[in-house]
Order: sequence, then structure tokens, then C-alpha cells
Amino acid sequence: MKPIFDWSFAWEILPALGSALVITIQATLLGMLVAVTLGLVLAMLRRVRLRWISAPVAVLIEFVRSTPLLVQMYFLFYVLPQTGVQMSPLATGILALGVHYAAYCAEVYRAGIEAVPRGQLEAATALNLSPWRTAVGVVLPQAIPPVVPALGNYLVAMFKDTPLLSAITVVEVLQQSKIIGSATFRYTEPLTLVGVLFLVLSLAAAWGVRRLEAWLKQFGGTR
Repeated sequence: MKPIFDWSFAWEILPALGSALVITIQATLLGMLVAVTLGLVLAMLRRVRLRWISAPVAVLIEFVRSTPLLVQMYFLFYVLPQTGVQMSPLATGILALGVHYAAYCAEVYRAGIEAVPRGQLEAATALNLSPWRTAVGVVLPQAIPPVVPALGNYLVAMFKDTPLLSAITVVEVLQQSKIIGSATFRYTEPLTLVGVLFLVLSLAAAWGVRRLEAWLKQFGGTR
């Protein structure tokens, strides 16, 4: 009788899973870079006093947060090329992940900005600082460090959402495991390895976020 888990077969397929894991990590890191950057821009635009700017941004954020990520991926993959914008499946997936999580990051940033004591803004006004210098030198240094744990949670969540990329033909690690399973009729080993890889990398990401939070506290990243 064949063993439930064949270690020799697991070692044999590990390089193929490792190559696909690189795609997963790449999509996560680049997607998160888009999310934290675009999210900050959206958060700042939503706080602009001009309603013709803040209102559409608020609608966009709520729309993205209220629609499934998979639907957004399909839209970017199948509809966007009809407008003349051509991207690779991986680039499309990174954009979809980034835009989707940017909407959530924007709300996290907004909570951090609104938690900055009003006296700090009044002091900046008294010093005749420009809005740009007030935002960059006073508000953001106090608003961002406390929300790092929440942003880290979205990093882990994005990493676990990368299997959705297989819907737009990206061969990430879970899709690679299914390809191996369909070719060998053994699913236990590839799926188990994928689960372990996701667990290890998620724990590593959480540890990295905690270290970053501790570093920010050490260098004055608290209010």
C-alpha cells in the first residue's frame, strides 16, 4: 500500500513549487507596494476640502471595497485590453491586488491621520507651515507608525489571496500544485507543501511587521 505522504515525491516536486512560489511572492510584494502608495494618495485626496475631489475618491474607495477581488481581476483582464491597455497576466494581477487593497489601506491611513492630535495641526498653522510641509513633516510621521500593524495584516491577507491569480492564467504556487496533482494523480504532497509554504511565509511576514513596529517605536514612531 502506498504511503499517504511520500517524502521522496515531495522532494521531487519542491523545485517546481519553489519556482511558482517566486511568482506568488513577487505578486504580493509588488501588489503591496502599489497598495500602500496608492492608499496613501487616496487617503490624502479624500481629506481634501474640495468636494469635487474628495467625493469621487470616497465613492471609488467604497466601490472597490464593496466588490469582490475576483470580479475586479476579471474586469482588468478581459475588459481593460478592449480600451487599448495591454498588460501581462501577472501585471494585471498585481494591479488588481494593489488597487483592491489600496482601498482598505486608504481607510487605515485615514484613521491614523484623524487620530493625530488637533493641537499638532494648530501648532503647524502657528508656525506658518505650508499644507505640504504640515502633511509630510507633522501629520504623516505621527499617523503612519501606529497603523503599521493593520497594514501588515493586509500584507498577509494579500499573500493568501494570490491563488486568485490562477483565474487569469497566472501559474502561482497553488495552481502549480494543482497542475502537478493532475499530472501525477497525487494531490496530498503538493497541497500539503503549499499549505506549509503559505504558513511559513505568513508567519515570517507577521514577524517582519512586528520588528518594523518595534523599530519605529525605538526611533520615536509613536505619539
